[in-house]
Amino acid sequence: MRFQRVSKAVAVGAALALALSACAPGGGDTGADASKDANTGGGNGSAEAANSGKADLGDITTADDTINVTVGAPEFISYNGFTPNTYSTYNSAIVDRMFAGFSYFGTDGTLYPNEALGSYEKVSDDPLTIKYTIAEDAKWSDGTPITVADSVFAWAVQNLNLNEGSKEKPLFNSVSVDLGDTVPEGPQGDWDGKEFTVEFAEPDPDWALQTWMLHPAHVVAEESGMSTEELVSAIRAGESDKLKKAADFWNEGWMTDPGKLPDEKISPVSGPYKLGSWKAGESVTLVANENYYGPAPATKELTFRFLEDASMVQALQNKDVDVINPQPTVDTLAQLENLGDAVAIQKGDTLTWEHLDFNFAEGNAMTNLELRKAFAMCVPRQQIVDNLVKPLNPDAIVMNAREVFPFQDNYQEVVDASYDGRYDEVDIEGAKKILEEQDAVGTEVRIGYSAPNERRANEVSAIKSSCDEAGFKIVDSGSADFFSPNGAQDRGDYEVALFAWAGSGQITSGQNIYATGKPQNFGQYSNPEVDAAWETLASSLDPAVHAEQTKKIEKLLWDDLFGIPVFAHPGLSASGSDIQNVRHTATQDQIVWNAEQWVRAE
Repeated sequence: MRFQRVSKAVAVGAALALALSACAPGGGDTGADASKDANTGGGNGSAEAANSGKADLGDITTADDTINVTVGAPEFISYNGFTPNTYSTYNSAIVDRMFAGFSYFGTDGTLYPNEALGSYEKVSDDPLTIKYTIAEDAKWSDGTPITVADSVFAWAVQNLNLNEGSKEKPLFNSVSVDLGDTVPEGPQGDWDGKEFTVEFAEPDPDWALQTWMLHPAHVVAEESGMSTEELVSAIRAGESDKLKKAADFWNEGWMTDPGKLPDEKISPVSGPYKLGSWKAGESVTLVANENYYGPAPATKELTFRFLEDASMVQALQNKDVDVINPQPTVDTLAQLENLGDAVAIQKGDTLTWEHLDFNFAEGNAMTNLELRKAFAMCVPRQQIVDNLVKPLNPDAIVMNAREVFPFQDNYQEVVDASYDGRYDEVDIEGAKKILEEQDAVGTEVRIGYSAPNERRANEVSAIKSSCDEAGFKIVDSGSADFFSPNGAQDRGDYEVALFAWAGSGQITSGQNIYATGKPQNFGQYSNPEVDAAWETLASSLDPAVHAEQTKKIEKLLWDDLFGIPVFAHPGLSASGSDIQNVRHTATQDQIVWNAEQWVRAE
């Protein structure tokens, strides 16, 4: 869940992408369960102030070289990484290098404008109105100018009001679906021009994170038998019938079999890299976009290798890869430290957090609140943190919130207002009593996660040891395709999902995860009070309102036991000592966030 790139979160461990609160599964374990925030808009900003974390490389010549990187084993999914089934940290690590947004996150989660693509400014508070200007030389890699049409199309993709008669059947299968209500009239400006304004129906605290640039409108128009002007006119007129072919193409037209890239004619890019080659099960190579209008990428080729965490350190030592983003484990850190000066190790806090989420689908055992309570009583969270996280981060604690992190100033205030500590210590007898009262001794609980994943396998083992004693029958249901389209999570074949949300800093990110019917609400949770609190929070620019509603939401989620937070992920990555400009970031973009600046020392 980009942490809400769309303004949502990214799932780490799922094959998806989250914001400061949630929206995408993610994790230092980025094992196909990483989601991101869905409203943020990716970006390859120009080198700015030092705080942005981007290196000031000045005018550079792209080195005729290849840098190999791995962020995990999951296969590349699609050029279109904006659907619920493709919005993951793994897929986004690749596609974010290909698409430009109006902003990007620095190493600390601070938002910076991507001046290569253009600029934006707030021109009115009431109503909230933003003016965007696209750079004159900004163009797609096929030479087509980037224009207002592309922003209108990005709005359409996220507009649930463009439907087939029911909001339950959106035209566009997008991970973000609320922009039609947020900005009812969409981008205003000449379709083939470079300037547009957007007027918000209500104040939006995350307006700078909204995604106004996604995929090429001219390609979608041509593939659906329309001119770009006709596509824009149909979108603005709300003519859903005329948009059916366009939506069908956007939903499926870029999906191909593993190893087969979409035709370059239909897959131009707006960022520094474009698709080069794809070896199924092995790697995807990106090549420099020779028509990129921004700072030239430092290295001609980036190859993303699909490697399991357990093999990453050896691959780095053998120089099979140059940069790795493994699951942080004690063994992995020790192995990296043993390589001495041959590698550079990047560590730090992250906006990614581990959690256990219940399945609320009708007929699932975990729809019973009492059973959720019993499960929460027997999960040994402190043991998990002590054994698996503290060796990497001695300051690590059990996480008792979802919208704030232990290293943030307001964390304890939020926890004190929303949670009484009842699940801090394991209570086997209490859990056993509930199971007996509910006539539920022996209830099977399948814990699904993206496998292989050493740390998550260890987490499930610890939970099984404790909860089996209480009377549950814990089943390790980790699988390579747990978060894949038609995988166990998609089918609802689980009681508990174990993954992480990777976030950025978006204030309203969690709405896409916890509100009824939202795209990243995988477990089908629903509480009208939670929905109302999110509506209040998302329509206010007042930090005091945000603070008040966050506490209310956290308490409701604890009272309902939506799920169980476990810990904030420690960040760990490493690079060969000859690779320059590799920088840690706390956000969901992870180590590849500035990969266009990586270069091998001469």
